[in-house]
Formats: sequence, C-alpha cells, structure tokens
Amino acid sequence: MPTLVIGPGAVGLYVATALLRAGEAVVLWARPRSAAALQQRGLQVRFPAHTVTFGPQQVRVVTSPGEALRAGPYRAAFLTVKTYHLPALLPALQQAAPAWPVLVDLLNGVTSTATLQAALGPQAVLPGTVTTPVQRLAPGVVVVEKPRGVGLAQHPQTPALQALLQRGGVTVRVYANPAALKWTKLLTNLLGSATAALLDWPPARIYAHGGLFALEMAQLREALAVMRALDLPVVALPGVPSRALAWGVTHLPRALLQPILRYKVGRGRGEKMPSLHQDLHRGDGQTEIDALQGAVAATARRLGLSAPTNALLARLVREVAAGQIPAERFRHRPQALLAAWQEAHG
Repeated sequence: MPTLVIGPGAVGLYVATALLRAGEAVVLWARPRSAAALQQRGLQVRFPAHTVTFGPQQVRVVTSPGEALRAGPYRAAFLTVKTYHLPALLPALQQAAPAWPVLVDLLNGVTSTATLQAALGPQAVLPGTVTTPVQRLAPGVVVVEKPRGVGLAQHPQTPALQALLQRGGVTVRVYANPAALKWTKLLTNLLGSATAALLDWPPARIYAHGGLFALEMAQLREALAVMRALDLPVVALPGVPSRALAWGVTHLPRALLQPILRYKVGRGRGEKMPSLHQDLHRGDGQTEIDALQGAVAATARRLGLSAPTNALLARLVREVAAGQIPAERFRHRPQALLAAWQEAHG
C-alpha cells in the first residue's frame, strides 16, 4: 500500500523523501499550483552532503479528497500543512479518512491533535513532530540544513511507521506521553520566533541583545510554568538538547546562559529564519502564532496562571499580520518592542 503525505511543503517533502528512499509508494496531496510543479518536475531535497531527486513518474499527486480516497487505501497518512490551514482542511480530511488507518499529526504547536481527534476520533490520530529544520525554496524543492529526526507518540501503528522512516534514513524516537512531546517541541519553536518576525532580525542577533534575551527567557519560563501545571515533563527530542534548554533556563545565571543560547540558537537554525517570520513577511495575514505563543497564553489563562510575555507577542504578531499596526513599528526597533513588553508588565 502507498503512504499519503498531505501538504508537500518543506516538512512534507522531507517525509516523502524518507518514504521513497525506504522503497515506499507515495501519494502527495497538494494544492493545484504545487501539484502542477510536482507533476512537471518531481521533487528535490538538498541535504548537507548530497541531493536526492525523484522524478514526476515516481510519485502520484492528487488535489482533492475524492482523488485521495480513490488512490488509497494507504498504510498511513502524514499531515504536514501549516496550522492555520487545518480548520478549512478538516471537512476534506473527514471525507478522505476511510482511506487510511491513522493520520500522523506533524503540525507545529499544541492545538492540532485535539482538533483532529475531535473530528476523526482519538485512535485515528498519531501525534508527532519533526525536529529537522527544513526550508522550502520553491514548489517541490527543499533544503535540509541539519538532519535530526522525528518524534512519534506510542500508538498501535507506531512500530511499523518507525521502521519505515528509519529505513529511509530518519532517526525516530517514540514517546509515551504525546502531550509532553508536543509541548516540548513548542518550547523549541518559541526560541527567537515571534521576536524575529516582529523585528526582522535573525535569532542569533536577538540572543546577543541583553533586553531581548531577557524577553526570550521570560516567554520560555512562562511556557515551562504551564507545563508544570499540566504535569508534563520536558522530553528529549531527536537531535535537540531540549532538557538541557529547560534546565538552563531555570537554573543557569544569565552570564553563562546567554552566550550558550546565542551560539546554540544561531547554529541550530543555520541560515533558516523561523517559519513565523516567513509567515508574517509573506503578507497574507496568516501565521501560526495561535498554536505557539498564543497557545501558551490561552492555556495559562485556563489554568489561572499568568503568561504576559507570550500574550503580548501573540497579540503583536496578530495585529501586524492583520494590518492593525504597521510592521515598521517594530522592524529593526528592539527598544520599541521592549517598551511594549515593559508596559505589558505594568
């Protein structure tokens, strides 16, 4: 049986390439513009030491739930779209769901799994995450900067999918606590994301700035407080020192922590700007902020906690994306952002 990849953007093509390298048949469910490029040129994934190319005859491309249903049944489906596409996509997923036994949720943030489980059923969704930074250059062309791996929650389908991805050259780690997996990945997604989007600065520059470093640590500590309230441990992600990050944010003095994180964050991202920066500067008003800083702030409110830094960053990104405040108010202006943060703290 083939495997379906829904949303062949950066992460989707990374997953599809692993499946193809493992000898799997792959069906890509794409929007019409991306589908045309894939059908004409195939896909190309550029790794640090080599490039992998698959011609258009080696993958099947579909553009609708009906086509996806007819191309099945599938071994599994991997969902790799942006979180803001999920609400509109849900009816199509429900229509096509009989074609696969499980949907692997690889979306960013901590909101997608509950949404998918409510629509498809608890056992129909397998939470997961990708820790490898991948950048999309053009439809069908992506760059893998630092291969790391994939995390999958425990599920009856997990062993087969783990073996499949590992045959394709991907490191896979399995987790007993899916919420801990998603929330730990969220911690890493917060690093230099909203600040980079608002300031139009790379994360390494943000972590070199004293005031911005303090802001970054405040949002991480708020997220860690929410995880403690939810009784969620920080887990070790594939290729990511997530536990060391959480320990350092909690215990290390700033004089030691700042140079370490400045180096790690800059080196970890390579030349890739955070996806939130890409979303905001695309200019179509859609970002993943509600699944990231927005989710931290919303969960904190539900638990009776305070997360003013995450709430501020979520609000500012939303307002810039909606055109309610000009992007130039914060672009290359760290003092403007820090003044807003100080005001939010009273």
